[in-house]
Amino acid sequence: MSADPMSVTPIPAYSTMEPTGNTSEPDALNPVVLGFMCGLEVHQQLATDKLHSRMPSELYDFKLEDIPKDWNRSNRKLRASEGEGGKIDVAARFEQMRNRAFEYVQTPNSGLIELDEAPPRKHDASAVEASLMVAAMMDAKPIPNLQAMRKTVVDGSNTSGFQRTTLIATRGRIDTDSGEVGIDLISLEEDSARKLGTIASDYGETVFYTLDRLGVPLVEVATAPDVKSPEHAKQTAIALGRLLRDTRQVRRGLGSIRQDLNVSIACGDRVEIKGCQDLDWIPGIIRLEMARQLHFYRLANELRKEASLPPLPPDRADDSIPSENRVALAASSRISLVVHDLTEVFGDCESAMVRNSLDQGATVHGVGLAGFSGKIGIKAEDANGAQLPRLGRELASAAKLAGVAGIFHSDELPDYGISTEEVDSVRSRLSLNESDAFALCVAPAWQAELALESVVNRVRLAFHRIPREVRNVVIRKGQPDDGTTTAMRPLPGEARMYPETDIPLLEITSEHWDAIRGNLPPTTAERKARLQGHDLSSNQIEALLNGELDDLLFEGMEGELNLPGKAWASALLEYGTRNVGALAVAIHLREIGAMTREGIETLVEAAETEDIQSLMRWMSEEAISRGFTPADSGAVEAAVDAAIDESTDLVRDRGMGAVGPLMGIVMQKLGGSADGKTVSEVLREKIREITETE
Repeated sequence: MSADPMSVTPIPAYSTMEPTGNTSEPDALNPVVLGFMCGLEVHQQLATDKLHSRMPSELYDFKLEDIPKDWNRSNRKLRASEGEGGKIDVAARFEQMRNRAFEYVQTPNSGLIELDEAPPRKHDASAVEASLMVAAMMDAKPIPNLQAMRKTVVDGSNTSGFQRTTLIATRGRIDTDSGEVGIDLISLEEDSARKLGTIASDYGETVFYTLDRLGVPLVEVATAPDVKSPEHAKQTAIALGRLLRDTRQVRRGLGSIRQDLNVSIACGDRVEIKGCQDLDWIPGIIRLEMARQLHFYRLANELRKEASLPPLPPDRADDSIPSENRVALAASSRISLVVHDLTEVFGDCESAMVRNSLDQGATVHGVGLAGFSGKIGIKAEDANGAQLPRLGRELASAAKLAGVAGIFHSDELPDYGISTEEVDSVRSRLSLNESDAFALCVAPAWQAELALESVVNRVRLAFHRIPREVRNVVIRKGQPDDGTTTAMRPLPGEARMYPETDIPLLEITSEHWDAIRGNLPPTTAERKARLQGHDLSSNQIEALLNGELDDLLFEGMEGELNLPGKAWASALLEYGTRNVGALAVAIHLREIGAMTREGIETLVEAAETEDIQSLMRWMSEEAISRGFTPADSGAVEAAVDAAIDESTDLVRDRGMGAVGPLMGIVMQKLGGSADGKTVSEVLREKIREITETE
């Protein structure tokens, strides 16, 4: 006779060292008391060609509907396969179950390598140099022989089904305001294809990707779990971002850097959170994850107590594998995976969503959840207005991974147009009692069954600690909605990595490493100190550093033209770095009185050479022929005097405030041939003389 899986005796006493804290007040949760652990993974695009194809790393800002018709497209359907260790990665197996096909748009910077129709080339030398520079700046230890590895990825974002990644260095460190943080790994890897959208059908989903981003080099920095608090995580992200920018080898702009958070508390487990683009949100996101893990630890023990199962210890380090196996068996026995077709129950449903879906060929399927009445929860908010953790959100997340919009569950019904009679009918069909719950999914049959299978698996996991998984910050209109997260996929296991045999080993000699260490770029602090030695405002200094223009500034100041720092800084900030050589010549000519300010933009845009001497001759001639030479001082003074005579009341009433209006009048009188700076100086002097004598 087999043992009853729900009967396990004796029942251990619940620990008196239970974790404390109110999940409705996440800001008040104590990281130390809860055994908080956190590390960061930062992925930064490098400003080089693609890692293994030499294609340019150009991104095309197209939506799916705007893709040029003459761009080639290809279709794939990926499947999980055993790695060299004979195992199928858990994340890969899950993705295969989602019944998806993939269509790839071939951009002008993608070829046979991006399509996985040709073998990859060796590592891009510039990308390797940049990643080694990052490692040296973090005082890390380089790997003598760089071996590219294949990392299984079957969500469609890589045409090959894997991502190439190369370990560069280990055991580094970085300083933060709250202390040193260790750097475990520094890697160089390919970025993924960029998702354009998804179209669903009765048979599955088609996901569209563009290949412009696929293969762009990423330097990945993974810290040790040395982050002491949610606020320290933000400090660490800022410090990492600043150091990466200090290399002057990274791409800038939206999406060029991505921060992932690895978070756990003692009574929970490790969760990887993606989508933390706004650094100001990091502390709040982490605190909400702490509250979520605490909530589900307590729910697990509530479920175990009701089912006479052994409790979870407050620290996952004390878990008993035999005990957890018995609990898993009991949970599977109680929460059976039996999906029922309940479509006919909803033939006259008043819910517009249900009715419209049924009209389009969808079905309504449901599962019973024994003992879960009142435990799935309804929407409520914490003290900061974020949604409180509840099992219902986790079940919806699990279902959405199958491609459905969501689920209905009994804790929130009747509502949403679903009547009491329909709820009672479902309960009757599923043979449920008052303590039982149920979940419904409205979708094509195959999809509803897959979604409800995910729901049942997540309900069974509610008897345990939170599952190890990858989660994504919920985004609305480009910003985090409230800091909460949703499930993306299981946390990948060790089976996903194996050697890339098409790319040769790359040796990093001690001489090579010493050369990199001996030629590190200055830090932001060092660059700022250098700028402060010149006649620049604090705003100019910050703008120059943010725009990475300080090197160009010093090249102009110390180069052949010997440009004045303040004027050259203003020009770089105003006109940018397009045709920077022509801009330097234009500023030089303006400073020596050979060209007006009004001629700068026009002549810089028209310049077709980069040779300084050729530009000097051409621009001087063009300034004369186009009327961009300054008027003589006598003409300027005459025009100023005339303008003041015509506006004596304005000068008396506003004093120096009249300079702005009078500038336009004077420039008009001179036909644009005067330098604005000269006109301003003469105007101010004339007005000063008038106001002092009155």
